[in-house]
Amino acid sequence: MTNRAIVGFSFVLAVVVSAALLGDRVVRRDAKPGRVTVLYWEKWTGQEGEEMRKVVDAYNRSQDRVFVKYLSISGVDQKTILASGGGNPPDVAGIWQDQVFQFADLGALTDLSSMAKAAGLGRDYYIHAYYDALSRDGRLWALPSTPASIALHVRPDLVPKRVATPETFPETLEELDALSDEISKQNPDGSLVLAGFLPSNPGWWHYAWGPLFGADLFKDGRPTVDSPESVRAFTWVARYAKRFGPQAVQNFQSGFGNFSSPQDPFMTGKVAMELNGVWKANYIHVYKPDLPWFAVPFPYPKDRPDLKGHTILSQDVLVVPAGAKHPNEAFDFIRFVQRQDVMEGLCASHGKNSPLNRVSERFFRTHPNKAIRLFDQLARSSHPIYPSRNGFFPRVNGELNNAFQEVNTGVKEPAQALRDAQVRIDGLWKTYRTQVADS
Repeated sequence: MTNRAIVGFSFVLAVVVSAALLGDRVVRRDAKPGRVTVLYWEKWTGQEGEEMRKVVDAYNRSQDRVFVKYLSISGVDQKTILASGGGNPPDVAGIWQDQVFQFADLGALTDLSSMAKAAGLGRDYYIHAYYDALSRDGRLWALPSTPASIALHVRPDLVPKRVATPETFPETLEELDALSDEISKQNPDGSLVLAGFLPSNPGWWHYAWGPLFGADLFKDGRPTVDSPESVRAFTWVARYAKRFGPQAVQNFQSGFGNFSSPQDPFMTGKVAMELNGVWKANYIHVYKPDLPWFAVPFPYPKDRPDLKGHTILSQDVLVVPAGAKHPNEAFDFIRFVQRQDVMEGLCASHGKNSPLNRVSERFFRTHPNKAIRLFDQLARSSHPIYPSRNGFFPRVNGELNNAFQEVNTGVKEPAQALRDAQVRIDGLWKTYRTQVADS
């Protein structure tokens, strides 16, 4: 890892540079007689972590040459960067998709393209959007562990019967807006009782509002957040805040429970329609298994029928950090995870769709999410939306999150919020190009 990498990202400097951060437990490679020990750091905890542990155990039983030592690590992203800089990274790390090119630009990842090609893990092995989201300029920086696609979840008991099925539900944003207005309920004092839809719930993909209206966040290779399409998207966001009143929305959402709890607003009936991922069914099954719901593609602007069926995609991914002591053995484990039977088992246990182009009928038939075929279809959309393949994307995402909050709370008008964000981004982009991307 180069000096420019250390200069380029403030979050690295924010890490507490202490030996305690990477204690003996997470860097020690316990010897396994006759085997190469591969150190694998993963962010997952709880049931998700246990399901990946089962995969690791299956790999360790499948051969006698490599032993994967699996550790659940909090702050795995920052610790992996720091360990790479210190020359003692894990051999495999589980990170998030939106970090891949940030890590790659920092020189912190191993290019997997040649190993993947030799293993037959080319673009056509995967649903193209998932593979494309991890590759750039002929280099492949990660492979999926579990992916996801995002859809609009609907409570049929809270909408009129005429739209209470996937087949009859509105397809355009204008129809969604009208439906939300129709079913939302407020008390005489303006406080919200039921919101048909809220762009701020759960509020995890603010970078995607512009692309959902056709925006390109890196137009001609330059970060662009104030395009007409993005302004239109944030004007649409502002419509909801103005419709209910910014303070009323804030007060309403302050009473929401955690999404992974019985107090989740979709499950308690406070919100009738919610943009969420394929994993939502898992929480419904655990906390309210009798809840009626269905999922549909997120609506598109009426004057942009070319955007019909668009979807947001996300992934958890596996990488080999630069400087890993056993990159070939690490990739052998990653290749095992990509096996169709292994991948389908892991994705089903996480409540996710598969990233692979070929999917067994058994996977669909036995999957815990009744709408899993829809989520698979959405992943194959001709209009996938995923984090830009640029190491500067996390900064763009942060500025769009700030702009969203300014618009949603009524502090700024959409055009002003995005214009201010663009000014900040332009200055930061120049520094990034000088210190990281062009170095």
